Amino acid sequence: MHWPHKTLYNSQTGIALLIVIWLLTFLTVLVLSFSLMVRSEVYSTLSFKEEIENKLLAEAGIERGIMEIFYLNTNNKQNIILEDMDVVKADGREYFGHAGEGFYSFRIFDESGKININSLSDGNRIIMNNLLVNYGLSVDEADSIIDSILDWKDADELHRLNGAESDYYMSLPDSYRSKNSNFSTVEELLMVKGITPEILFGDAKNSAGIIHLITVYSKANKINLKTAPKVVLMAIPGFTDELADSIITLRDSGPDEIATYLSSFLGTSYELIAPYIDTKDSNIYTIEAKGYMKEKKINYAIRSTVIIERNNKYRVVYYKSPV
Repeated sequence: MHWPHKTLYNSQTGIALLIVIWLLTFLTVLVLSFSLMVRSEVYSTLSFKEEIENKLLAEAGIERGIMEIFYLNTNNKQNIILEDMDVVKADGREYFGHAGEGFYSFRIFDESGKININSLSDGNRIIMNNLLVNYGLSVDEADSIIDSILDWKDADELHRLNGAESDYYMSLPDSYRSKNSNFSTVEELLMVKGITPEILFGDAKNSAGIIHLITVYSKANKINLKTAPKVVLMAIPGFTDELADSIITLRDSGPDEIATYLSSFLGTSYELIAPYIDTKDSNIYTIEAKGYMKEKKINYAIRSTVIIERNNKYRVVYYKSPV
């Protein structure tokens, strides 16, 4: 005999079971989602905390660099330096320090030791040409870039043989006109025909790029032998690898020793190099600092350019955070 109420009871039990399973599944998914969200928030908070810590450490590196510049300018002509008070070099060497449980590194670049693209002309373009060729570009690529740099900053719309003026830039999808004036920042080079981010900032092949080697802030049109990186020295006509290494070694002895060495070592060839070099001190420096914890896997980098003024004051003319 068939009992209808029993069938109905079994049906209701099955529906209730399905509802319970569905609710358990929903609650499980909800709990897992909440757990993942909380975990993401925790990691995000820790990452933010680490970034802030590294940033503050990098800023400490910038301040240390400024302090060292003042000490450098005060003691660069002293024959006797106190023990453990060595004068830092403004030629891009890396120095290290620590603050609390964190660490920082900093490098100081004297802007007079770089190639001033605002002083670039048809007469001295060979230095920039050598720099780009040594970087890895072909002679034709380097020649086209230099023509385009000179066209970008000259006052007319007449382009050089391999250069570019407004007619070229206006033909681009995102069009703009040639500036016809000096560069305001080094990054402005990215607007010039032939200059790519890889050339300026570096890539897997050349990690540093040329941004550390060129300037728009220096007032000089010659290269300061006291502070120029080796790659810049190698771009000067007549320089050899041996000569560049000797100059860097002599920096601890002072500018007089460098000049004497050049005259005696080069003899008559000194006249070839002389138009491109100098040993005058600068008052414009770029500091690059990185902040990191012990692992050094993650760091925060800052770049700042300062002008040292009278009465122990300085003025920031460029600041980028992070780099």
